Amino acid sequence: MSIYAYILAMALTTYLIRVLPMTIFRKPIQSRFLRSFLYYIPYCCLTAMTFPSILSSTASLVSGAAALATAILLAFRGKGLVVVALSSSAAVLVTEWLLKLL
Repeated sequence: MSIYAYILAMALTTYLIRVLPMTIFRKPIQSRFLRSFLYYIPYCCLTAMTFPSILSSTASLVSGAAALATAILLAFRGKGLVVVALSSSAAVLVTEWLLKLL
């Protein structure tokens, strides 16, 4: 199949994903439950995609868990994304270094 057919199929899919909700839900959603459900979907999807990769992307499970704990602690304290990401990376680096020494 031609590369142009693949590009066209992906463009059509992307377009439909964005246009269908606008055409189906013309009026504001009144249901408090449905609005709350739709509000939290991006957070749930992002968590489901990133959580497994945090634990498996490092050389050991221990360093992944240290990065996760560091990120959760700093995020709950209200730190910014850059601080959380750099601190988690530093936690992996220090943990891997300590594991090599042991």
